[in-house]
Amino acid sequence: MKKAIRNQAIQKGDKKVIRGWIMYDWANSVYQLTIASTIFPIYYNQVTRSGPGDYMVSFFGLEVINTVLYSWSIAAAYLIVALFSPMLSSLADYTGRRKSFMQFFTWLGAVSCGALFFFNSSNVEFGIIAFALGTVGYGGSIVFYNSFLPVICNVEDQDRVSAQGYSLGYLGGVVLLLFNLLMILKPELFGITDPLLPARISFLTVFLWWIGFSQITFRRLPRYTYRKRRKDRETNIFLEGYKELDKIFKKVRTSKKLSYYLIGFFFVMMGLLTVMFMAATYGEKEIGLSEEILIPTILIIQFVGMGGSWLFSRLSGRYGNLQALLISVIIWIFICIGAFFIINSVQFIIAAFFIGIVMGGSQSLARSTYSKMLPEDTTDHTSYFSFYDVMEKLATVAGTFSFGIIEAVTGSMRYSVLSIATFFIIGTVFLLMTYKVVAKSNGESSVI
Repeated sequence: MKKAIRNQAIQKGDKKVIRGWIMYDWANSVYQLTIASTIFPIYYNQVTRSGPGDYMVSFFGLEVINTVLYSWSIAAAYLIVALFSPMLSSLADYTGRRKSFMQFFTWLGAVSCGALFFFNSSNVEFGIIAFALGTVGYGGSIVFYNSFLPVICNVEDQDRVSAQGYSLGYLGGVVLLLFNLLMILKPELFGITDPLLPARISFLTVFLWWIGFSQITFRRLPRYTYRKRRKDRETNIFLEGYKELDKIFKKVRTSKKLSYYLIGFFFVMMGLLTVMFMAATYGEKEIGLSEEILIPTILIIQFVGMGGSWLFSRLSGRYGNLQALLISVIIWIFICIGAFFIINSVQFIIAAFFIGIVMGGSQSLARSTYSKMLPEDTTDHTSYFSFYDVMEKLATVAGTFSFGIIEAVTGSMRYSVLSIATFFIIGTVFLLMTYKVVAKSNGESSVI
């Protein structure tokens, strides 16, 4: 009897389960802030710069610009996630073990972040591989994390819960970053004399924070959800996973609103995630800002981002998800054009303020809007979200890879930043097409 209860799907609207789900944003956002956005990019630039103006590094014998290598490592990591997440997602739906997959990627990401403690100028290859694996762990875990949203929440609560997750994630990332910032700016308070040691210790704190707080999530989420397990021993679970994915792909392909939305989402994420990964690197290398300016500026983005998530949640409630999302994308276009002309710290901080407003709101709305578009009677949430996440990962691959290519060709990151505006413009076109399709559907326009 206990086994039957343990395996059944959870009841939507369970506040304890929802709070547990939200806590994973608190747990994993330290990767985004400390590793992806702030301390690691600055540290990486410092240890891979041989001298003033010398940005070339050797990676397994290949001479490459350090920031190009950095952007391409992000692209490689997300390409791995994009290639394998569809199979793993469909397997999760087939077995009902989406939480187990989420736990595996959590451990992979957290341990890899901790391993960055041993990264220095003498082992660039080790540092890039550890960073890439940390990125794979983060990106892989998000696939399964996102897929729980329609399982645990009613449709009318998904915007609010999604925004709460992002807001709490920003707060969690800020709390840990403040501690690490104090250690970096005032190392003498901790008895540290090595100027690089505080950054390396911060990588260990990400490991401890991510693993520790994620246990709250894993204790509250069910071991099984909508499982489709068979007792037939001859069944090939890997083939069944691909069959499940193929079935969902056909449904997505025949739905105009899902097709248009996912294409628009792809281009929007191409721009947004590239900005998120490359902002600190751009500020440090292209504008010449110090970590004393960069890290507090990233903190501004986080604090403003918490309010931005709430603001766009309210806008979606008043005008609809797609209209609110379109507003955020248009703001992104102006931010990227303005960033091309930034020459000092004041301008960089102003741009960071507006990035903070739209960063959390864009991501939160994108997730909840897609969740609302899924068929109400489906139990294949993970497979549906695998398309969402594959688009996000491929967008990161395309965005960061093209960012590196443009820098390598032009010799300037400014043109890479300017090109990001075109991604948002294309995304706007497809979101408008999605809006027209949704507006023609009876009753859906009021929800989406």
